[in-house]
Amino acid sequence: MEFWKFMSVPTILFMVIVAPMWITMHYRSVRRSSRSLNLEDRESIDHMLETVDKLTDRIGTLESILDADHPQWRQQVDRQERGEEKE
Repeated sequence: MEFWKFMSVPTILFMVIVAPMWITMHYRSVRRSSRSLNLEDRESIDHMLETVDKLTDRIGTLESILDADHPQWRQQVDRQERGEEKE
């Protein structure tokens, strides 16, 4: 029984002082490491942004071609979209 009395004091001190500090420091370090992007993530984001820019340019080109060839295409698309919403 003396052993359990002896161990109760360090256990209480650990639970009250050390464990909360340990948990706080652990999650603080996890948050810091997740806050910054690594090189691979940055390269991936840059690649995606370049792709988005290319696709935006392509869409603009396609719309200008359609405007030149079929001037009323936007109204046709709007009517089709409204027709699908009613169904």
